[in-house]
Amino acid sequence: MKKYDDIVVGSGISGMTLALLLGMNGHSVLLLEKSRNIGGSMARFYRQGIPFDTGFHFTGGFHKNGILTDMLSILGIGDQIQPVFIKKEAGNRVIFGEDGSVYDFPFGHAATAEKMKEYFPEEKSAIEKYFEMVSDVCKKTVALDLRNISLSQDWIDEDYISLDQVLDKLTGNRKLKGLLSKYSMCHGTKPSEISFANHSRVSFGLYESVARVKDGGEAFIRAFKKRFSGYDIDIRTGCCITECVDVEKNIVGRFVLESGEEVTADRCIFTIHPKLILNLLPKKYLSKAFIDRVSAFEPTAGFFSLFGVVEDKSTQDKDSEPTILSLFPSSDINRMMDPAYTGDQALVILKNHEKKSGKTHTVITALELSFPEHMKDWKDSKRGDRSEGYMKYKSTRIENIRKRIVGAYPEYSESFRVIDAASILTFRDYLNLPDGSAYGIKQKVGQFNLFGKLPLRNIYAAGQCSVLPGIVGAMLSSFIIGRTIVGKETYSDFIKERLER
Repeated sequence: MKKYDDIVVGSGISGMTLALLLGMNGHSVLLLEKSRNIGGSMARFYRQGIPFDTGFHFTGGFHKNGILTDMLSILGIGDQIQPVFIKKEAGNRVIFGEDGSVYDFPFGHAATAEKMKEYFPEEKSAIEKYFEMVSDVCKKTVALDLRNISLSQDWIDEDYISLDQVLDKLTGNRKLKGLLSKYSMCHGTKPSEISFANHSRVSFGLYESVARVKDGGEAFIRAFKKRFSGYDIDIRTGCCITECVDVEKNIVGRFVLESGEEVTADRCIFTIHPKLILNLLPKKYLSKAFIDRVSAFEPTAGFFSLFGVVEDKSTQDKDSEPTILSLFPSSDINRMMDPAYTGDQALVILKNHEKKSGKTHTVITALELSFPEHMKDWKDSKRGDRSEGYMKYKSTRIENIRKRIVGAYPEYSESFRVIDAASILTFRDYLNLPDGSAYGIKQKVGQFNLFGKLPLRNIYAAGQCSVLPGIVGAMLSSFIIGRTIVGKETYSDFIKERLER
């Protein structure tokens, strides 16, 4: 029976980050992944030799001294990750379908605030106050300072009020509130439900800079694999834990793998969905309150995704800078993000260029809001065994999205070709998720997410459902857990030494 210091379950960006952090600090690590390959939603897939992104499309945090830049530097992979910034104002655009009004988001926190004041000069004080509050939240959030992060959550006043409540006090202008809620699409929770603090933590880096990454999430996976080889890190794919046994004094003694093999470890850290964690822990050691809390977590919004290319070279975009076009049917973001909403769903159209085999492809990925409620008729189906009704639903939605894309880019009316599409059920089954939501669970006001040490004393939880959604939040959760496992002083010295190189 092999013994490890740590088992990390789930090899998405959080699991890869934590495994490497622990390995760099001298720990022996077993990284488990249920799928055939590591990377989770960071992985790309290929159709006709063209790469498409599964779940990682763009991020903030790459600016100088940004949190993502610092984390990659500490991990020793920053030089292998090449951000491609969206610098042109028109490259990050919102169009409200209710009246066709167009708004661009420039590069930089200060520039964004100034642009909003150009659009809404009568709301100058409200805009200045909003951006001041966003900055203040991030300054007061200890976890965003890698030198001082701790497992204990330092709650601030803004954690107890919703984004809606703040915006309602600042302004009565619905369009301005809609634009300031734009990045609700990046955490999948309504402005009425998410705390102003968490919305600020997600949005701050995106206001400063928005970037894709050359080779997408594949660049991260490649970089992590290269770094893993220098440390005592074993990787098992197509494998997961099925049972935690030999529990004494609330400490798990053995972990049974799907293969039947048993391993021991001082600790096991789950970076998977909280409800999947709950299914793996022996219930007799869990309180009813704990079970009820995890069971009550609600899924975020998801996306129906369409993937395609512009085939005609004469209409291919020659500008290599990526773009993000957000088509919002309404400036009322709460209404737009309600599963009961029946109009055209919010659609984000991502355009970028991919070079493969000497050819440059203009690739378009369209993400249209979708919810588990939309899929209730087929929720028990599996990949390769969907009903005729589902296939009709999918083909109808594909055609509607295609029309919206060529409506936004009429020059592509004859040259855009759909190559593939995926519903939230596809993401659910492919990524081993309970519901296929884009960001795990909603980050609701006053909600205590599953994070840190669990009722079983050598079991921990991390991942994008723990601290914040997205790549930055998922990685940050691993940095926080790493401090707890390695020890405050040793870890602080490690972080400081890596940052000062």
